[in-house]
Amino acid sequence: MKLIVGLGNPGDYYKGSRHNVGFMAVSQLSKKIGASFSKKECNARTAHGTINGTDVVLARPQTYMNNSGESVNALMRKFKVSKEDLIVIHDDMDLPVAKLRIRSGGSAGGHNGIKSIIAKTATQDFTRIKLGIGHPSHQKDEVIDYVLENFTKEEKQELNTSIDKACEAVIDIIENGVEYAMNKYNGSEKKSNDGKDEQ
Repeated sequence: MKLIVGLGNPGDYYKGSRHNVGFMAVSQLSKKIGASFSKKECNARTAHGTINGTDVVLARPQTYMNNSGESVNALMRKFKVSKEDLIVIHDDMDLPVAKLRIRSGGSAGGHNGIKSIIAKTATQDFTRIKLGIGHPSHQKDEVIDYVLENFTKEEKQELNTSIDKACEAVIDIIENGVEYAMNKYNGSEKKSNDGKDEQ
């Protein structure tokens, strides 16, 4: 069993915002594998399906971003999912729009959703697929507004491509392992600490 979590905020107000690319990615993945988000479990909307014979649960936590760990921890317990079988898809301001990067473990990197998951599950050792949303500045008030903005028309086309790539990356991770996927999707970027984030 694999648990694939897309991070975001629930409700129409946040739909389509930069912070919600994780939701967008698991929604697209559900369509690709013929699964529908028809259940609510552990304070998350969930879709159940299979990827090449492996049972998967796709989840969109409904706790709001900063408390994502509450839902993720409950789902892991319910479905007896180990940290090695957890894949989290989320936005990353340190990457340009539409850039994708896969990491196995490491710190939260300032992302409150990942910070919550680490705190509630007591582990950093899970796979993340990061989708770039760009960065406006280093002023905190600007950052808060920025992540809740929608993508521009020009950005959306690039974003759709990267979301499709994120879906392919999930399938590759399940079929071939995270190391294979990191080598394939992270390209020629300099790797350190065996593919983990620098502290």
